[in-house]
Amino acid sequence: MQADYFYNIMQDGTVKQINPFTGAEVWSVPGRRSKPNGNGGEKQQYKLIEKHSPEDYCSFCVARYSEIPPEKSRLVFQDGVYQLLPEVFPENYYDTFATFRRTPNLFEIVTLDYWRKNFGFRMSEEHYRRKEKILGNDSGRQHMLAVLNYKLLQLGKSEKEIDAMPEEEKLLLADGFFGGGHDLIVAGKHYTDAATDESHLYSSGEMSPDEHFRYFMFTILAMQDIIAGNRYVQYISVFQNWLKSAGASFDHLHKQLVALDDWGSSIHSQTEMLRKNPNVFNEFGANLASKLNLMIAENDFAIAFVGIGHRFPTIEICSRSVAGRPFNHSEEEIRGVSDLVHAIHSAMGNTISCNEEWYYTPIDSVDKMPWHILIKWRINIAAGFEGGTGIYLNPMTPVELRDKIVPHLYRVRDEGRTSGLRIAEECNVHFNPLNYYLRS
Repeated sequence: MQADYFYNIMQDGTVKQINPFTGAEVWSVPGRRSKPNGNGGEKQQYKLIEKHSPEDYCSFCVARYSEIPPEKSRLVFQDGVYQLLPEVFPENYYDTFATFRRTPNLFEIVTLDYWRKNFGFRMSEEHYRRKEKILGNDSGRQHMLAVLNYKLLQLGKSEKEIDAMPEEEKLLLADGFFGGGHDLIVAGKHYTDAATDESHLYSSGEMSPDEHFRYFMFTILAMQDIIAGNRYVQYISVFQNWLKSAGASFDHLHKQLVALDDWGSSIHSQTEMLRKNPNVFNEFGANLASKLNLMIAENDFAIAFVGIGHRFPTIEICSRSVAGRPFNHSEEEIRGVSDLVHAIHSAMGNTISCNEEWYYTPIDSVDKMPWHILIKWRINIAAGFEGGTGIYLNPMTPVELRDKIVPHLYRVRDEGRTSGLRIAEECNVHFNPLNYYLRS
């Protein structure tokens, strides 16, 4: 298909777009364009903060570790190296500073009962070993009961009913903390070290490139562990909601992993496209972006361009690897994808609300798609017009998004916060830059 089928600029300046992969129709209409807050956008007044050590601003903060389920593992940086620590007991939480923690979600999207009742899922010996190890420790048992009491209260039980429940009955509810498939990867910091007001949140872009790479690696290890523990898992949704307007419960940096027994309609439809045309992600992704001059950055392992036909301003980052799944990439390839995603977050700043969504080849698929990540700026609110017509209004054209982000990419590179980054016209534009369709 010709590019003008997907992208048309009308005489009045309206930009009409069709997303090549979802078929979504999106218009960017002159006069309705708004700008995000941050990086030169409309100024906001932020409240001054009082710095606390340890931080205690939300349930993910260091001083409030007891408010969420016992962690499955943590990543720490000590003696100049990163170390993975499994199953840290509450009594030892403060022996090290957790750069990242992996914890179960207290309120799962897909519950353990879903897997048990629909598939006959049984927790593994390793799952039970972890549970017994926590319950056999006094601090672990008390932590577990405190969290379960809180959960029961949120589920509508009265304090009297909770107190009357036998302890062992409560502890049965803890199985989801060990055999469940909804985990959080939580950053250690709430605010930056130099924070003075509420805008100085610790975001993905505030990390060093190496910290961000460790964030990615820790997330991918969690994916592998979930898959190993549940043979019915076909896909793991990986996403990051940044700020409350993007769906975050707390303005504290974290990723979520949700195990699913299905791919979801989006992956299903993209797989159908792959079966008809294995090169579709080059033709309708990278190649089309090049033709429309929407490429914004690249390195040797990934490319980034502005996506078309999205209801929110969206930047797409695609791996160049032959591998189609994150956990089949080499560390060098993962580092390349991570560096490019980190550069985009750094250029955005930490006040733009956004979703980071991971897409990749499903575990049981023989049709391979590239690992690609969408960063969607949540700067607009859906209107009744959109529900009634199926036409979405995106306040920023792809060219406007390109021209907004590129100068900030140059800035973060000049500040030495990126490595190996080629920007805009420096990109080595050529057809079919994604290698996923090749045999590995």
